[in-house]
Amino acid sequence: MERESDGPKVKKVLALDSSGLVASVAIVEGNEFGSSLLAEYMVNYKKTHSQTLLPMLDEIVKMTELRLEDIDAIAVAAGPGSFTGLRIGSATAKGLGLALQKPLVAVPTLDGLAYNLYGTEKVICPLMDARRNQVYTGIYEFRKGLLERIEPPAAVDIREIAERLCALKRDVVFLGDGVPVYRWKLTEILLAELLQAGKNHFYAPAHLNKQRAGAIGTLALQYMREGKVQTAAEHRPEYLRLSQAERERMEQASNGPES
Repeated sequence: MERESDGPKVKKVLALDSSGLVASVAIVEGNEFGSSLLAEYMVNYKKTHSQTLLPMLDEIVKMTELRLEDIDAIAVAAGPGSFTGLRIGSATAKGLGLALQKPLVAVPTLDGLAYNLYGTEKVICPLMDARRNQVYTGIYEFRKGLLERIEPPAAVDIREIAERLCALKRDVVFLGDGVPVYRWKLTEILLAELLQAGKNHFYAPAHLNKQRAGAIGTLALQYMREGKVQTAAEHRPEYLRLSQAERERMEQASNGPES
């Protein structure tokens, strides 16, 4: 008698996100037929990620009785975002990957943010405050259940992304830590334009408007099926622009030595 197949193997992912104000750790498992969020720990408070990320990881492993050797991959929010936060997340993921000999899955931060709003028919515009009147942003939509990019991640002026959204003439929903910084400016630019086209703009509720490791882990399962994995040694964060220190060094170099 022929034995029945056990079906597709369930993959288990440990996910980390310290790319912005929120620090988050999650454990997600699943296969091509579905996924499950086993645990998620988030902190959005006045502490540095170096203070929170490892204790959160330790706590979530204890609570789920997880053996780290049993995970299949480590997912990390790869940027853009806070330079310090990205370095902490990257170093933690790389350290775990090297110690456990597990692959890494680098998930763009803005993709993960947009994925929080899975299933919406609106255009999705995540906004992360990049200072200097700029935001890290992109424009997304869901097509047949898959997250698609209309505009790729970039660091742009807030007015520029607002004008691109006006040109689409579609309902749009915003989320991310850039929303409270630029909300009134967005309303000023978008309201009349979109209403004239019979459309409007919206803002995600509090439980969906920040980075979540659960979204990073769920997207990572999809990436793994597509073969988008890397070794711990290969992983590098994606900053999208130079750090302030690097910009200052370039400015000094271009100005030349003082006479």
